[in-house]
Amino acid sequence: MKAMILAAGRGERLRPLTDKIPKSLVEVRGHSLLEWHLANVRNAGIEDVVINLGWLGEQIVERVRSGEAFGLNVSYSDERDAVLETGGGIHKALPLLGGRPFLVVNADIYTEMPVPIVSLSESDMGHLVMVPSPDYRDGGDFDLDDGVISNGDSQSLTFSGVSVYRPEFFDNCEAGRFSIVPMLRAAADSGQLQGSLYTGVWTDVGTPERLEAVNNNQT
Repeated sequence: MKAMILAAGRGERLRPLTDKIPKSLVEVRGHSLLEWHLANVRNAGIEDVVINLGWLGEQIVERVRSGEAFGLNVSYSDERDAVLETGGGIHKALPLLGGRPFLVVNADIYTEMPVPIVSLSESDMGHLVMVPSPDYRDGGDFDLDDGVISNGDSQSLTFSGVSVYRPEFFDNCEAGRFSIVPMLRAAADSGQLQGSLYTGVWTDVGTPERLEAVNNNQT
């Protein structure tokens, strides 16, 4: 399996910190978010990683380079001219990700979650790891029933930003900027998304307050 780390975001809510560094290089507990993710995928036996580049992406390349220092083979999908959001970013990187299911990790989370071990059935387009909706969110994203993601009424669970997709999930997409969320909603309606629940350490490092909390071991 290959992995993609989504690291192109601007990090508006973390400004002014992210005026000078990309969000994925924000440090948590002594290491950048990106370095935590690289170590996690390597510990899971994944060797090939794609990182998409957006705001100040040259700093990511300078830090990671070929990935050799991390025991990885790293390639880059450059979006510095126009950041493509989640769906568009993954779609652009498909030639680098190969023909088998691949892992996707949002760079702006901190977690101790192990890489999910997933076996997709022929009808499944992907697998989402869910977490209990945190207090700072008004609601969740999806429900999870017997390992199947659904667009339920309670929406008590939040998508963690860790997922596995078949490349075929993007077959009908066109190049350009788009979110993956409508695709996930449609796949959930058709019963084509697996899911699992993780209840350990996880936080979306999206604001200075959350960054301070995770650095003070308050998550």
